[in-house]
Amino acid sequence: MSETATRPSSLINTIYGEFVRRLGGWISIADLIALMAELDVDGPAVRSAISRLKKAGTLLQERRGGTGYRLSPQMGPVFDEGDRRIFHSLEPAALEDGWVVAVFSVPESERAHRHQLRSRLTWLGFGNAAPGVWLAPARLLPDARRLLERLELSAYVHLFTSDYAGFAELREAVSSWWDFPAIESQYAEFTDTYRPVAEELARGPRPDDVEAFRDYVPMLTEWRRLPYLDPGLPTELLPADWNAVQARRVFGELHDLLAESSLRHVIKVTGLEQHPSQ
Repeated sequence: MSETATRPSSLINTIYGEFVRRLGGWISIADLIALMAELDVDGPAVRSAISRLKKAGTLLQERRGGTGYRLSPQMGPVFDEGDRRIFHSLEPAALEDGWVVAVFSVPESERAHRHQLRSRLTWLGFGNAAPGVWLAPARLLPDARRLLERLELSAYVHLFTSDYAGFAELREAVSSWWDFPAIESQYAEFTDTYRPVAEELARGPRPDDVEAFRDYVPMLTEWRRLPYLDPGLPTELLPADWNAVQARRVFGELHDLLAESSLRHVIKVTGLEQHPSQ
C-alpha cells in the first residue's frame, strides 16, 4: 500500500528496535536481507547500510551458525528511551507539572560541543528561549539527563525544574520558542501519507502478515522522529487546530492493526523465538 524513500539504515533501525530486540537482539544477515527485500531494498543497499551502522557503533557482527549482527550494548538504553517517547508519550503534558530548563555555556575553543548540544536538545524536543537557554515540559528531564550523560555533554549543562512566573503571556512566548509551523508540517505529511492506509484497512479484511509488515515498518520509521521534535506541550499552549492529534490517532490505529501481524512475519522469516520478558 504505502511507498517510502526512507534510508535503508533507518528501516534497519526500526526492524531492530521493534522486532529483533524482542527476539534476542540478533539476526542473520541473510534473514535481514530477506526482510528488507519485502520493503523493496536490495541486498547491496542492506550491506552498505549495515557497514555504516557498524562504524557508528550501533551493530556488532556475531556468528551464530551464520553471519549476523546484534545491537551493541550501549544501544539498549537508546531504544528503551525511544519506546517511551514513541509509544507512551502521545498525550500532552500537564501545565501544572512545570518545566525542565537546560542552561549551557561552551568555550569558543569547544564550539563543536555547542553545536552538538543545540542539535541534540532540538532533537529531544526542547525549545530555545534565549542563547544557551532551552526548555521543555518537566517530564522530559529523565530523557535529557540520560542523553547528556550518554553523549558526555553533562559537564557543560545545568538542568533546572521550574514554573513560569511572567511576564509575557505564556502561550505567546511558547510560540516563539518552538517552530510550530515546522512541526505541524511534518505531522500533516505523516497524516496525508498514512490516513488513506488506515482508512483502506478499516474498510477491508485485515492484511496478511507480509502486507502488514510492508505497511508497518515504513510507517513506524516515519513516525519515530515526530515524538522527538514535538515535546508534547500542554494543550492550553498549543494552536487551536493542532494537527498532532489527528496524526497520533492515525499512528495508533495502524499500530493496533499491524504490529502483531508484522512480528509474526519476522518470526516466520527468521525462526527466532520471542523472549518471555518481551
